[in-house]
Amino acid sequence: MSTGIRLHAPAPGWAIEADVVVVGSGVAGLTAALRCAAAGRRTVVVTKARLDDGSTRWAQGGIAAALGEGDTPEQHLDDTLVAGAGLCDEAAVRLLVTEGPDAVRRLIDTGAVFDTSDATGEIELTREGGHHRRRIAHAGGDATGAEISRALVAAVHDAGIETVENALVLDLLQDADGRTAGVTLHVMGEGQHDGVGAVHAPAVILATGGMGQVFSATTNPAVSTGDGVALALRAGAEISDLEFVQFHPTVLFLGPDAEGQQPLVSEAVRGEGAHLVDAGGVRFMAGQHELAELAPRDIVAKAIMRRMQEQGAHHMYLDARHFGAQMWEQRFPTILAACRAHGIDPVTEPIPVAPAAHYASGGVRTDLDGRTTVPGLYACGEVACTGVHGANRLASNSLLEGLVFAERIAADIAASSAPRTGPGIPVPSTGPLLSGETRLDIQRIMTEGAGVLRSAASLEQAADALEALYGAALTELETHGKTAEPGTDSWESTNLLCVARVLVAAARRRAETRGCHWREDHPDRDDENWHRHLVVRVSETERRALVVTTTDSADFPSVRHPPIQEQ
Repeated sequence: MSTGIRLHAPAPGWAIEADVVVVGSGVAGLTAALRCAAAGRRTVVVTKARLDDGSTRWAQGGIAAALGEGDTPEQHLDDTLVAGAGLCDEAAVRLLVTEGPDAVRRLIDTGAVFDTSDATGEIELTREGGHHRRRIAHAGGDATGAEISRALVAAVHDAGIETVENALVLDLLQDADGRTAGVTLHVMGEGQHDGVGAVHAPAVILATGGMGQVFSATTNPAVSTGDGVALALRAGAEISDLEFVQFHPTVLFLGPDAEGQQPLVSEAVRGEGAHLVDAGGVRFMAGQHELAELAPRDIVAKAIMRRMQEQGAHHMYLDARHFGAQMWEQRFPTILAACRAHGIDPVTEPIPVAPAAHYASGGVRTDLDGRTTVPGLYACGEVACTGVHGANRLASNSLLEGLVFAERIAADIAASSAPRTGPGIPVPSTGPLLSGETRLDIQRIMTEGAGVLRSAASLEQAADALEALYGAALTELETHGKTAEPGTDSWESTNLLCVARVLVAAARRRAETRGCHWREDHPDRDDENWHRHLVVRVSETERRALVVTTTDSADFPSVRHPPIQEQ
């Protein structure tokens, strides 16, 4: 059932009718759209910028699948479970690794071109952190996401699928029983539609990507403001594992005060033999893990942070000078260009690197067919918590997860005959909107209190500061009837505050260090008390404010989640 919480926004002034609306245009969203359209469902794709502007096109390293000689899904499963630090759902991972290779082949059939060996013509595979085998397929050297996006966008255009670009999704439309009836959205001044409108559909697929912009420094594009998670929370869906935010270990360091999207230095650089060193040229990962620089990302990020603390440094270095100019130019042209644009030449000098927010391992809780706890609402890609990633994502599993679960969602929709429920029941807006300027405040609060290093004190400080932001806006609304002007900046800030509050609540509850959740005051993994998931919901209080409650998933690990309600 809906919580009755909605963003302040004008009433929809136009509407589109569809069978399925896909929100997002990365690998997950476009794959789902193509499969739904192929099954004869009237499909509309809504995306926040242009079709190719999501996180997918920024993916450098590649897509992981057991495609190489001697590699097996079972080995891929083992590496994924180890990286996930005990919280992966094995059934979800097994599905991923067994269906993954054929999903990649279908992606190739769609038009994606991967790098191949000159000698054999076979797909060229590399290694990344946490993988014991070379199983990462890449394209354009280090431009895998861009190639996948290109191929899928072309296929969507060829299929004649209706798209609405430059559209920020606002809220889920639901009928009197809480079943999905479509979405409201705001088109930002371009295209056939403008202003607030609606897409009416009995099935909605959230593929909105991540929420990296909740932190000051991130590899995520500016559009990654947690809109899908915030929408799902307002609609009454359950969220899980949001405390597990992966900080990529090797992001180009642009200065201690750098904010916004930062250039990524792909794990594949280490996969090809680059070394992490301190200012003295000393390799510090050797001896810390059997895979050294190719340990899972949480281990490498923690090692970098410890070395930085020990030496009072702002960054470490990634040394790949031994690659030579030709390898840099052919294998990593995108990274080479980004480094040189910022005055660093990896051919002749080490690259300054530091961890930055990269990937949300948690999100909207789904079953193995991508169904959420709201009937008719699906989620896939980074916005979803399928159980695959556990406490820490294995490198290059994200593109594969988007492919596999998007296909499963489309198959579920094709096999169902969901009734059209009408345009949905209008619900009054509740709670305040925050001004666009609040975004920077939220980011700094989260970076200081809930970043790579966390503690009870830092998280309490972050929670208090976030509640103060919300409380001030709520008081202004209740006392003076004023709130920020509805618009893209205020809606994004409000969504960021929503996901920030939930993330901090979950991080405060999990009193251990596991995967990419690092508590300085609880430095050890605690399987006796915390071998479980946190499920987060929101509800309305008398003040019509969001209240976050966390519930332990008591049936883990024998059953991944409490039962998904029947749809």
